[in-house]
Amino acid sequence: MIISHDLGTTGDKATLVSDAGRVVAAVTSTYGTDFGPRGKAEQDAGDWWDAVCRATRDLLAQAAVAPADVEVVSFSGQMMGAVLLDGAGVPVRPAIIWADTRSVAQTATLVEKVGMERGYAITGHRLNPTYSLSKIMWVRDHEPDAFARAEKVVLAKDYVAFRLTGVLATDPSDASSTNAYDQAAGRWSDELLDASSLPGSLFPDIVASTAVVGRVSAEAATATGLAAGTPVVMGGGDGPMGALGAGILGPESGAYAYLGSSSWVSVAADAPLHDPQMRSMTFNHVLPGRYVPTATMQAGGASLEWVIDTLAPGQDDRYGRLLAEAADVQASEDGLYFLPHLLGERSPYWNPAARAVFAGLGRHHGPAHLTRAVLEGVAFNLYTGLLAFVENGTPITAVDAIGGAANAQLLLQVFADVWGVPVTRRNLVDEATAVGAAIVGGVGVGIFDDFEVAGRFSEELTSQTPDGARHDRYAGEYALFMEAYQRLEPWFDKL
Repeated sequence: MIISHDLGTTGDKATLVSDAGRVVAAVTSTYGTDFGPRGKAEQDAGDWWDAVCRATRDLLAQAAVAPADVEVVSFSGQMMGAVLLDGAGVPVRPAIIWADTRSVAQTATLVEKVGMERGYAITGHRLNPTYSLSKIMWVRDHEPDAFARAEKVVLAKDYVAFRLTGVLATDPSDASSTNAYDQAAGRWSDELLDASSLPGSLFPDIVASTAVVGRVSAEAATATGLAAGTPVVMGGGDGPMGALGAGILGPESGAYAYLGSSSWVSVAADAPLHDPQMRSMTFNHVLPGRYVPTATMQAGGASLEWVIDTLAPGQDDRYGRLLAEAADVQASEDGLYFLPHLLGERSPYWNPAARAVFAGLGRHHGPAHLTRAVLEGVAFNLYTGLLAFVENGTPITAVDAIGGAANAQLLLQVFADVWGVPVTRRNLVDEATAVGAAIVGGVGVGIFDDFEVAGRFSEELTSQTPDGARHDRYAGEYALFMEAYQRLEPWFDKL
């Protein structure tokens, strides 16, 4: 048996997977986020550990599995954050997560010293406040006492692996989400560390995603209910793990869309994809020698969650009701658009100052129209990423959808109509990242021979076929959506 943990934005999902690749049980334990002014987004790393402990104990009890039957524990985790630890491995302050955009000034310093194009060439990513490097610089500049106590900086899954084993490390997939990793050299970038004026000693050793980094300590065994000595495999970032769980192993695998709090479209490749317009970024895959070109927006599923919670707070079946009503109305065809930048934006604009906007509101528009506009706004925004892949030589003929929001059939139909390709939902909509982590753990300890087992972990449940006439109409509405942002961009900077 394998236990994988998916440390997401809203909670930890612990999943028990059999040696045959079957999901036996899953338990989620939630935690909160401290959103504040000027782009603040923080979590208590101790809450991650508490959630992992609760979820593990509950999972073992629910599945009636003996701790000795668990052969390995592995991880998928939220990326692009920063957990600053002292010499004893204790966080010196709350963890700064991916959604935090306060480090605009620090990013400007990196751009001035290195250049945006050079930074993109080194890391596969734009230099941007959503990444770890500038966040660490922000702590140094604004909280010098906390920074003076910091001896290592890790990401979410690294911290929990440390709490289980006492070993501090990270993997290439998470390292590639920091803005501090030289993708060609496969190590921390001297050039970017010099530009940041941060010591290289802050950054942990990089090991393979499949590496057994240690074993569950006696103290951690007491906290989690696991058996002491259970192997712990490093795992990787949630984006590449989602790709693996969706069966996206190489160029032949096609594309997938992840529809969680943040959302992205992605493919797998044998080399980084460097878009001349820098609309996309490239992470290292958890498969050695493979890469995951990705276009990520800050608030995909979060936009849908926000509009439904705002329009129908606390109401039973509010999701189903509002989505059903949204299926019967028009939004962009009726001149109503939603720019889904609730948390600033990554792809394609990389603008932390961007804000969400309803444009074209009329007196006759109601909750159903607003919900429909949000669905279309998310689809339009992700379409830009798909176009970046196509324009750089990666044809997109179909997209597999994973993540919680992929359960909304209307959303998948809107995606298919906007993108002009079939959009498929598989049976592991909610478990893809956790299953990816289970595969990595299984490969790491020899349960699975290779990553190809991903192909038998899921099956297609439904596929939404694009309507050609609607796709043609959406092409014109997509152009207006893009124009709305371009016209509003100077105004965002004044807010």
